[in-house]
Formats: sequence, C-alpha cells, structure tokens
Amino acid sequence: MDEHESRLNDLERELTLLSRHFLGSRGPRIGQTLERSAYVLLTRMETSAPMTLKELAHTFQVDVSTISRQVNAMLRAGLVERIADPDGGIARKYRPTEAGIAQLHADRAISLEGTGRLVEAIGWNPGTTERFLTLLTELNQGVEKLEVLSGPGSRGGGTPPAG
Repeated sequence: MDEHESRLNDLERELTLLSRHFLGSRGPRIGQTLERSAYVLLTRMETSAPMTLKELAHTFQVDVSTISRQVNAMLRAGLVERIADPDGGIARKYRPTEAGIAQLHADRAISLEGTGRLVEAIGWNPGTTERFLTLLTELNQGVEKLEVLSGPGSRGGGTPPAG
C-alpha cells in the first residue's frame, strides 16, 4: 500500500469512527423529545424551501416510503405542515411549523451543550474548532456534490445549517 492509499485508509477509518462515536459522545438525549429522524429532517427543512416527499427522499437518499412514514409522523405531531406548491406545481410540499422549529431549537440547545462538552474534553481552542468546522463543511458539501444533491434541499452556496 502506497502513502496515498494508506492516507485514504486512515481517512475512511476515522470517518467511520466519527459517524459511530459523535452522537454518543455528547451524552444521553435526556430532555430531547424529537426522534432522531425528525431532528435530522427538521434541521434540513429549517434551511430549505418547502420540499415534496420526492425531493426529501432524494435529499436524504432514501425511499419515498421511508420519508413518507417519517413526515407523516411529524405531521401528526404538528412538527411540519403540508402546503400547496408556492410555484404552482401539483405536488404538495412540506415545511416546518413554528412548533416544529421551536422543538428543534429546544433539542438543539441540549445537543449544543453536549457538543461543547466534547470540544472542551478534547481541548480545542476556538481556532482549532473553526478550522475543523471549515474542513467538515467542505467535506459535507463535497458529499452533496458527489451525490448530485444540487436540487431542492441542498445547502448549495456554502452556507452551513444554522445551529
């Protein structure tokens, strides 16, 4: 294995570990009420124009049936609402309700406390945190480009989600 292959191997391993460890490292979800899928969907919907089920499924690279189940549960809970397409299309679109955004922000505050504990535990200063954020944002934008997520729901323009 040459040096380039070795670096890719290390990167793949570290990304796998990151995906496995990050959520658990922030501590238990005590006080958070949103299901993980609702948290992820609302996080994206908060920064996007209203989307159809098909657009949401494309954005998250899952079947429409999966998104439909998740969105319907969110509809019943009052976290999202179905609206007519603002552009006059036939398909209904979905957007977060005020209650959905309020719950997202409440859960995010708990999550941010855990993220702060993680950053403190590893001893990062603000400059290190900023450099990591920049690289992670570039990585996520690259993944979106690779997956051809330039349509509705894509962050585009390089703006990371709020929060």
